[in-house]
Amino acid sequence: MATKGGTVKAASGFNAIEDAQALRKAMKGLGTDEDAIIGVLAYRNTAQRQEIRTAYKSNIGRDLIDDLKSELSSNFEQVIVGMMMPTVLYDVQELRRAMKGAGTDEGCLIEILASRTSEEIWHINQMYQQQYGRSLEEDICSDTSFMFQRVLVSLTAGGRDEGNYLDDALVKQDAQDLYEAGEKRWGTDEVKFLSILCSRNRNHLLHVFDEYKRISQKDIEQSIKSETSGSFEDALLAIVKCMRNKPAYFAERLYKSMKGLGTDDNTLIRVMVSRAEIDMLDIRANFKRLYGKSLYSFIKSFLSHGVQHLLNTVIRLCGPKQEWKFWGSASELL
Repeated sequence: MATKGGTVKAASGFNAIEDAQALRKAMKGLGTDEDAIIGVLAYRNTAQRQEIRTAYKSNIGRDLIDDLKSELSSNFEQVIVGMMMPTVLYDVQELRRAMKGAGTDEGCLIEILASRTSEEIWHINQMYQQQYGRSLEEDICSDTSFMFQRVLVSLTAGGRDEGNYLDDALVKQDAQDLYEAGEKRWGTDEVKFLSILCSRNRNHLLHVFDEYKRISQKDIEQSIKSETSGSFEDALLAIVKCMRNKPAYFAERLYKSMKGLGTDDNTLIRVMVSRAEIDMLDIRANFKRLYGKSLYSFIKSFLSHGVQHLLNTVIRLCGPKQEWKFWGSASELL
């Protein structure tokens, strides 16, 4: 699948010391120059932001993230501090947030664990242990239950085959096993769904989905919806969607975070921050295809009555306006 990539690139002519000094100036004294903070951090990539943080401590003798937290507030603080985190640490802190305190953010757990590669999951596990002194699996087991817990534990194991090897006989067997585990029997063998969807490589699963439809005359998503429920259903659907088209999955996450009676700022911020350097251009293209409106204009409309600095930052992660002439017509901005 050809990809367009991210919207945030490394800045040319980068000077970490000059950026650190500009940020200190923006936060020193009475008041805070939020525009100056955006002007630096929203136009640097993650690696450059880590250099800025080091330069800030070396040249100013203060921790940049601590200063940002003391000067900023609410969702604007959340997005700026999120941008300052190394990618793996950001995922780890979001996973911890999802399980900390009263209630569980099941959508966050599903989104991160279903969409990351096996290598990324390995790094997440290592960092989680380092940060909190216990394993991610331990916290998942203490905060979730039943089949939802089991699918999250399976994803946390990071055991998915990341190759492209295809065995036609195994494709047919897996498709038949899924059919017999659900549509063909009374009740559902959830473990069979879990074991196949959490371990096989993407190329294999895409062929399994096609074969499954041939056998059952139903899409695998339809069967999951009819055979499972709750957060377990949501997790299996997320896996299938990520296998089919990961940017489209994130486009849907963004759309649902801004649409309906309740809004989900955490999801909006997390997706924009975590995907800005990876596949935001692809997410934008899929958003337009699925919902008939540009992500840029949707976010602008959604955040228009909120904090202007938050809007400016999220819009920047969506991509500079001039990029739209390359990836869509001018009418997409309306």
